Formats: sequence, structure tokens, C-alpha cells
Amino acid sequence: MSWKRVFYAFVVMVVAGVSALGGALAGGLAVYRVALMNQTVPALADQAVSAGTPSPNQLVVDSTNIETSITQAVQKVGPAVVTVVGTVPGQMTFFGQASDSTVSGTGFFISQDGYLLTNNHVVEDATDLSVILSDGTQVPASLIGTDIYADLAVLKTESSAPAWVTLGNSDEMDPGETVIAIGSPLGEFMNTVTTGVVSATGRTIDTGYGYQIENLIQTDAAINQGNSGGPLLNLAGEVVGINTLVVRNSQSGTVAEGLGFAIPTNTAAVVAEQIIQQGYFSRPYLGAQWQAINPNIAARYDLPAEWGVYLTDVVSGSPAAKAGLQRGDIIVKIGDTTLNEGTSFLNVLYAFQPGDQVNFTVMRGRSEETLTVTLGETQRQ
Repeated sequence: MSWKRVFYAFVVMVVAGVSALGGALAGGLAVYRVALMNQTVPALADQAVSAGTPSPNQLVVDSTNIETSITQAVQKVGPAVVTVVGTVPGQMTFFGQASDSTVSGTGFFISQDGYLLTNNHVVEDATDLSVILSDGTQVPASLIGTDIYADLAVLKTESSAPAWVTLGNSDEMDPGETVIAIGSPLGEFMNTVTTGVVSATGRTIDTGYGYQIENLIQTDAAINQGNSGGPLLNLAGEVVGINTLVVRNSQSGTVAEGLGFAIPTNTAAVVAEQIIQQGYFSRPYLGAQWQAINPNIAARYDLPAEWGVYLTDVVSGSPAAKAGLQRGDIIVKIGDTTLNEGTSFLNVLYAFQPGDQVNFTVMRGRSEETLTVTLGETQRQ
């Protein structure tokens, strides 16, 4: 064998050895990497689970604390809202003395010293008044004064208020704004919260007693029996209205939903302030009894005017009597306002103040006369 063959054989053996060694090292490294991954993946999975990433079979509950403008407003005003409770004495009937009945509604504190607002119809004819605070404590309350034409009443507790509301500017409310009603529907479910929007402003509702409640806020927030006198809030937690009534049926018998009405706080603030100061809200006094007339009544009795009020009696010594008004006169105009379907007698009269000198235009027989009346003052309703 020549030296060349021996050299070539040696080279081949060296190359084969190096290749075998390289393959072994590569295979060993691959095995090591696989083993390392088998140890690392479970550890990373454990870390991922501990960090809060759920596995496919894991149920996760998120306890995020959600607080909205509505909850903040309710938390702010809720402690000032009360349930008003009273007793109406039983009346004598054909079958004897009827038993006493319990009435209830809602109210809210407007000052630290215990004054609170509610509706007049909540406390009308009621005695033994008390209020149930938001914590369930029941305390006696006294009636300071009422105004039936605004359907408002002011009560007072002997103890100071646990909380009291902030009265907002009701004139700034616009249709579409979110509002919140708080009250005690049915007298049982205290501090119930409902929400809705301002449906309209400046609404007028005929009470059926010869006058209208004017400038009401209409809302679709749920209002039920027992909510009367409760606050209507804006999202700032300010009271912008006093919930007073809901309309469920129209004159045609059509059933309606979401027609609630609230007295604006700008009206309530004026009434409440005067009641607190002097025990009553001053209204102008005429001193005459009357019957409203309309085209149907006018046609039936051949009256000289289709709209107005027919005086059925004039109180002796009253402002009406002193001005020369007589039984049988028909008042058709007060000041510059003509009485018609949209302008009721009392609402026009109550636009004036006690002591005002006002021209009354009347039909006496078929003649029209104008008399000047110096209005008196009705101190209690």
C-alpha cells in the first residue's frame, strides 16, 4: 500500500469521526432543549394561572366596583327622604261611624332643623302625623301649613334632620334629561328608586276642582300611589321637582303609561319659604262663590257669555261686595286676561297679590261693566 492510500484512508476516518461527534452533540442538544421545555412550560402555565388568566374550564367572577351618577345622587339624597304617615278619622255614615284609615306618602327634609316638604293631598284631613326615616326610625311630625292650589305642605319634626336636600333650579330642566324619583310606593317599599327622563316642561293639569296646577314637569319615571311628595332629582343630586300625580286614563278612556307629573322646585321654594315664615301661603281673596260656565252651560241657560264664572253669592263686607259685584254677575275678564277654556278663573286670580287693585269685567244682564276690586288676603286654605 502506497503512502497516498494510507493518507486518504486516514483523512476519511478523521472526517467520519468528526461527523459522528457532531451528530452526537447536535442530538444531545436537541434532547436537552426538549427536556428544558418540558420543565418550563408547566411553570409558565402555573404563573399564567396565578396571574389571573383563566383556563378553559375555569369560571372567573369580576368584582369591579361600578359607581354611576345615578347611584351617587341616590346616596346623597336617600337619607333625607321619609315616608309620611297619618290617620284620617272615620266619618259618620248611614251605617254608623266608619273606622279610622291610614294614609301615607313621601316627603323630604329641606333644612337641618326638621322642616320637610310633601304634597297637600298626602296630609289633607289627616291627624297624628309622623314620618319614618330612611333607617326605619319613626318620629312625630306637625303640620306647619299647606297650599292646596300648589298641592304642597310643610311639616316639621322636633328632632333635627339626619340629612337634607339641595333644591336645584327647575327652570333649567329640558326634555330628554335624566331624572330620578325616590319614594315609598304603596306605603310599603320605602326609598324605592326609579329613573326616566323629563318628557316635557310647562304642563298644566286640570284638578277638577275649578283650578289647574300649572307649570308641571312631565316625566316617564315610574310614579305610583305612595310616591306623592317625593323628590325628583337631576344627576347632580339636586331636587328639581316634587312628584305629585300620575295620569293613567284619558277622558276618552284610553289607558296611558309613563305620564307622571312633578311640581317644579322653583314654585315649591316660594311656597315653602312663606309657609315657614308665617304659617300659611298668602293668596288673594275675592269673597264670592261662583260656578264656572262654558259654551254648553251658556247655551242651556241662555247666558250672555260662553266662558267665565257666574257669581252665585257675594260675601257681605268682602272685597267683591265693596267693589259692587253682585250675585248673578258673570266675570269674563280679570285685568287684561279674558277667561276661556285655557285660562281658569282661579289661576288668573292667583296671578295677583293681596292688596292689588284689579279691574274685573263682568256681564250684568246683557250689559258689560268694569269694576275695580282691591283684593284681600286668604290666610289659610
